[in-house]
Amino acid sequence: MAARFNRPDFGRWAARARATGGCAQPVHVRGRVEYRDPLTGALLHHYSTAGEPGGALRVACKTRRASRCPSCAETYRADTYQLVRAGLVGGKGVPATVTQHPAAFVTLTAPSFGPVHSRRETTGGTVAPCHPRRGGGTCPHGRPVSCTVRHGADDGRVGQPICPDCFDYPGAVLWNAHAPELWRRFTLAVRRHLARSAGVRVAELREVLTVSFAKVAEYQRRGLVHFHAVIRFDGPGGPDANPPNWATLDLLKAAVNHAAGAVTVTTPAAGGGPAKTHAWGSQIDIRPITTSGELTDNAVAGYIAKYATKAAECVGTLDRRIRATDDLTDLPVTGHARRLIAECLRLGAVEEFAGLRLAEWAHMLGFRGHFSTKSRHYSVTLGRLRTDRIEHNRREHTEITTGRLPFDDDQVLVISHWRYLGQGMTPGEALLTAAITGKPLPHFGSSTQIQGSAIDRSGSHRR
Repeated sequence: MAARFNRPDFGRWAARARATGGCAQPVHVRGRVEYRDPLTGALLHHYSTAGEPGGALRVACKTRRASRCPSCAETYRADTYQLVRAGLVGGKGVPATVTQHPAAFVTLTAPSFGPVHSRRETTGGTVAPCHPRRGGGTCPHGRPVSCTVRHGADDGRVGQPICPDCFDYPGAVLWNAHAPELWRRFTLAVRRHLARSAGVRVAELREVLTVSFAKVAEYQRRGLVHFHAVIRFDGPGGPDANPPNWATLDLLKAAVNHAAGAVTVTTPAAGGGPAKTHAWGSQIDIRPITTSGELTDNAVAGYIAKYATKAAECVGTLDRRIRATDDLTDLPVTGHARRLIAECLRLGAVEEFAGLRLAEWAHMLGFRGHFSTKSRHYSVTLGRLRTDRIEHNRREHTEITTGRLPFDDDQVLVISHWRYLGQGMTPGEALLTAAITGKPLPHFGSSTQIQGSAIDRSGSHRR
């Protein structure tokens, strides 16, 4: 830290730390970019990283995972919040009349794969016993089936199976892997139910009604994903048109309940296990969204955005892929997560499940879908929000620091050459970055020190 602070280029280094927003694992690149007149070939501007500290440019990692970079994850969370909220109250290109459209906050859960320790609160706010059983008894493996402990919120046993040998680990892993397909079939079943209610064919439904949604996946402590979604009725073409009078909130609830109970995905008998039929759990929650009251647009947007930056860390697993050199017994994970990961690796080697890529997604316990998705007409896209932020920064900051020019790049010929050097910071640099930007101090274990053995990737781009 002292060595970095006392270098003559520390001022420039600090400026880049602020420019990246205090990114905890910045990407280091080396290269140059030239802006030329497309007609004459005259050089209009030239930028090179030779003038940067260490001869490399640091750019933000832009990860969505809060466990890796709190700063970049906060930007992602804020963008997701604006995306979801715009679909409820308008803005960002969505008309304010969207508040009059029927909308509901829907939660779809996973079924049970075996009893787990849980924290249950009564309506009065007191904590109830975990799994009380009047007769007690033991499972086939000789373990008690009852648990009378009133678990605290931070109790490490919450989410862990009461009997790991009774828990259906193959079923849990395969359910996670097929959750995205269940969601796809669910959206199709919703539209089919609405088409039957309207007396039209499914292909004709879009001519009278548009079903828009935004969803996020959340991990439960037991290692299963469930989905939170905003589902909204629009007129033909999206939120600019009002839905027909028959498209009510009651119809939306009926369509969701029907679709949740109707869709299934079947996996074949393989890997020493029987064929399995995967479906949604029995706990389906549908609540109307209002501008005031118990469930407001702000509350829904904040809730969905919060989980958009999380992954399976709450289960006690890793936030990175399992490497071939990793020893599963030495990984810093919980026993429950270890068995889920082991099952992913085992089933990943089964030919019938090769398409699920379970070994590659073992750290996600089999789930490989996108954490936050939306339909085309719901609201603005994340890409549009990022583009608007870039344009805003161009207008607000006139100093040219990274080869950007105050005119449209499409009007010039851009020739660039970049080489990837590495990613991360030393502990000393992390302390200085936190002090300069006021951002949370990153976890040193997830940071990579830039050394001479960094990976070298190069390439050219011309347009």
